[in-house]
Amino acid sequence: GGDDRRASRRWRIRVSTSSAASLYSRTMDELPPEQIAVLKKAFDAFDRDHSGSIPTDMVADILRLMGQPFNKKILDELIEEVDADKSGRLEFEEFITLAAKFIVEEDDEAMQKELREAFRLYDKEGNGYIPTSCLKEILHELDEQLTNEELDMIIEEIDSDGSGTVDFDEFMEMMTGE
Repeated sequence: GGDDRRASRRWRIRVSTSSAASLYSRTMDELPPEQIAVLKKAFDAFDRDHSGSIPTDMVADILRLMGQPFNKKILDELIEEVDADKSGRLEFEEFITLAAKFIVEEDDEAMQKELREAFRLYDKEGNGYIPTSCLKEILHELDEQLTNEELDMIIEEIDSDGSGTVDFDEFMEMMTGE
């Protein structure tokens, strides 16, 4: 029925660290306090007239100063998203939301590495895929609240061809929601 997709999507958001929907929820609380302090200093340095906001075109300079790699095109898109009132300026909260996106992105690579390691552990023969029964164990370890039915539904959605196995891409897609 129509309910099963919703169940796994709900689950996916719980595990996922990067989706556009979480852009706004992932701000202050996701960044370590020392990172926020650094961002605040940078923000204040660029907020020369102490207006509480900085021009959007300064964001790239700040990220560069912090040695934070970023993609200009993505940055521009994000600025457009965050600067909803099109003022051309960002308040500190908005700036943090934006910066967090790039600072946290680094962790995505680390996460991908961890997921690859996890996948390798279960792919004992090195075939490039793992049985769905293994996947069920992994999911259960990640989230003990998942019921057997929910686990089966998630597996069913991932193993759409019913092969009884999951390759790394499918595994990755499931874990990151991308």
